[in-house]
Amino acid sequence: MAKTLPCAQGKIGALARWHFRRTVAGMLKLGLIGCGKMGGALLRGVEQALGKGGLQVALSDVVPEAVNSLRKCLSCKSITGTPAEVAAAADVIILAVKPGDIRALCETLAEVKGSRLYLSIAAGISLTNLEAWLGSRQRVIRSMPNTPALVGQGAAAFTRGSKATTKDAALATKILGAVGTADEVAEKLLDAVTGLSGSGPAYIYTVIEALADGGVLMGLPRAIALRLAAQTVAGAAEMVLETGKHPASLRDEVTSPGGTTIAGLERLEQHGLRNALIQAVRAASEKSKALGA
Repeated sequence: MAKTLPCAQGKIGALARWHFRRTVAGMLKLGLIGCGKMGGALLRGVEQALGKGGLQVALSDVVPEAVNSLRKCLSCKSITGTPAEVAAAADVIILAVKPGDIRALCETLAEVKGSRLYLSIAAGISLTNLEAWLGSRQRVIRSMPNTPALVGQGAAAFTRGSKATTKDAALATKILGAVGTADEVAEKLLDAVTGLSGSGPAYIYTVIEALADGGVLMGLPRAIALRLAAQTVAGAAEMVLETGKHPASLRDEVTSPGGTTIAGLERLEQHGLRNALIQAVRAASEKSKALGA
């Protein structure tokens, strides 16, 4: 299991909270199996969206310290137990365990009476397998969030199983969207989602580090170079999201004829940055497919 982080609270606007409350009428009984970084981030985001009075949670993890650490971050009513006890106590269960552990967990949960919605965030595990392991009565949604969910800036996608309803999909959108964005896609595209947004933060961290190194090379103090690099990436991303313009259009707006930016872009093209990122997404997507094979 992943280790937990401090109680980082994601940002969510009043409008998003209002939509969440409309979608989830009354008390939401939410179970979390796997109280690591991602599962904890999703749970804290949901609590922030609903408020402590709109949520009851049941928690389970093979590492007791992970459960205890997460409970300290929550204001809502919470209980702990085995995975089966968590499933029995909840209407929606987030499966936040490693892909290698998911089959044994699902086969245990299949013994729990009743039906409920399972939201899996295990990379590469297909809906066909999840539904087979959990049993024919269960509704299943497969999703792929990413680690910026820890600071309320995640990017997630999901696909619903054969028995999951439109209402289930709306609920998944709100749970995942409580810590960022959430899009429904066809299952065949989830491996590409994994390769792009699931693994993508690691690519961007590398870009930030390299930009900072360039600043240091040209004489900037390390701390200032890193701050400038990180803020530049964050600001550029926000420009894409806020303006709705194509990145190429925004790039052209800051690229003057014969100027500094075009000189830098020429060197990026010479060294293949664009192709390197494309191939990174390809490789990670193919690895995701192999995990589910």
